[in-house]
Amino acid sequence: MNPDDAVVLLSGGMDSAVALAIARAEGARCHALSVAYGQRHTSELAAAALVARTLKAEQHKIVSVDLRAIGGSALTDDIAVPEAPSEGIPPTYVPARNTIMLALALGWAEVLGARRIVCGVNAVDYSGYPDCRPAFVEAFEALANVATRAGIEGRRIRIEAPLMHMGKDAIVQRGLELGVDFSQTVSCYQADIQGAACGQCDACRLRAEGFRAAGVADPTRYRDQGERG
Repeated sequence: MNPDDAVVLLSGGMDSAVALAIARAEGARCHALSVAYGQRHTSELAAAALVARTLKAEQHKIVSVDLRAIGGSALTDDIAVPEAPSEGIPPTYVPARNTIMLALALGWAEVLGARRIVCGVNAVDYSGYPDCRPAFVEAFEALANVATRAGIEGRRIRIEAPLMHMGKDAIVQRGLELGVDFSQTVSCYQADIQGAACGQCDACRLRAEGFRAAGVADPTRYRDQGERG
């Protein structure tokens, strides 16, 4: 096993970029993994590739899993992306997405001999997703260590979520300290092909509020940038 190696789930959004930067700052050799799952906002994958290069990941891999085949989400089906906060679990929740992504990361970690899997899930500004809570991360780590050769042979794999208890403003501040260029990231649920954000969806709202609370100029490119600028 390689204790200095980490597989980092990299969506192309601000949270996963900061998670990668934190892992790098801790001295990990980071192998970035993005998932093309049939999401409507594929510009995030281009953003992930750029972030991986900028933050000097050892390598960046994109794995395809077409979750459009099961649908059930505004990100993978013909369901409107809400432009106002939703009650309960929102339509943008993708069934089992983080479970699937972590499973892919776990498989690659076994191949690499990596002992750490890092993800950017967050329980403070998490939009109500059940797979962004500490209980989920703890349960998946337990699963990882009974479902793998490494775990059975006593070489535990850790699932790390360094942003779990951080607000968006703290995430912005930590990212800036570590040299994250947030203008390279794409968070919008319905970004266009160039990565320009709608400015209306829940992800845009949380992101913009994070920059406001941190007292930092918002570097996000919006589709109506002329009106905003």
